[in-house]
Amino acid sequence: MAERLVGRPAPDFKMDTATGDGKDFGTASLADYKGKWLVLFFYPLDFTFVCPTEITALSLASEQFKALNTEVLGVSVDSKHSHRAWINTPVNDNGLGELNFPLAADITKSVARDYGVLIEEEGVALRGLYIIDPEGEVKYQVVNHNDVGRSVDETLRVLQALQSGGLCPMNWKPGQQHLVAK
Repeated sequence: MAERLVGRPAPDFKMDTATGDGKDFGTASLADYKGKWLVLFFYPLDFTFVCPTEITALSLASEQFKALNTEVLGVSVDSKHSHRAWINTPVNDNGLGELNFPLAADITKSVARDYGVLIEEEGVALRGLYIIDPEGEVKYQVVNHNDVGRSVDETLRVLQALQSGGLCPMNWKPGQQHLVAK
């Protein structure tokens, strides 16, 4: 059964990564993002069709996220070696090209399981996206079918709404009024 994570401490993690430039390996842990907002997103597998559209769109928006004191981390059940190969594969050959954030390897599938997105019978993650605040609390979670990509614009809108500190009505955008509790 799926569990709500919003309003709770984000499940801890430590994973190997392939750097966005495709040259090195590293690690990423929840503690690395303390004091910053984190957009943590899961995708099913490297070298697939919908995934690169999301990953490259998030990478292209990296400056917008950085301006909001936010880091981005992508996660799949593939190895760091697969991630690096995908980053180093030309876009025209179903590769990613250079990214502005790392891709983490959840080989044991434990992180996907902890975040409630692992499809156990297939051994891959659903498209889950989490916004975690600087103190490590999950503020937003969305999980959808693997056939449908997510929206960078909506992720940015929700992040800005969370950072605004007010009550934000449907379709709220930065600069608009907050609701006033009566």
